Amino acid sequence: MLHDYDPKILLALGECLKGNKTISDWLIKNGFPEIVAFANAVQSDKTALEWLLASSTPDLGVLSNAIDGEEDAYKWLHNSGLDFYIVFADACRKKENAIRWLQKHDKKIYLFLAQLINEELEQQRKDLYNPHKLFRR
Repeated sequence: MLHDYDPKILLALGECLKGNKTISDWLIKNGFPEIVAFANAVQSDKTALEWLLASSTPDLGVLSNAIDGEEDAYKWLHNSGLDFYIVFADACRKKENAIRWLQKHDKKIYLFLAQLINEELEQQRKDLYNPHKLFRR
């Protein structure tokens, strides 16, 4: 679960989301491939998502799907008692109640990550309509 990671690893996740390959390589070499895979899954890498779902951290794969708004992922998270992930996924989608909850509970690192992920989601939406990027995936 994301709560189990040291805040420095969560900051490194933020760097992965920004595309920092040096940090991604460091995470992989130091035993955190699931963090890199999660960042890549959020960025629509299907191979990374499949790897997460088959790994010892399928919750991160399901979280990625919830961030994409998949109802089945939300149900799985709820049934698994991972309600924090539901709040986090909602914050990534800029849902005000979730953002307020994170603020109220002083979850600054998750607010930071949610903002980065939301920016990635916005860029993905823009890229859907960009003919120059449409066929370059």
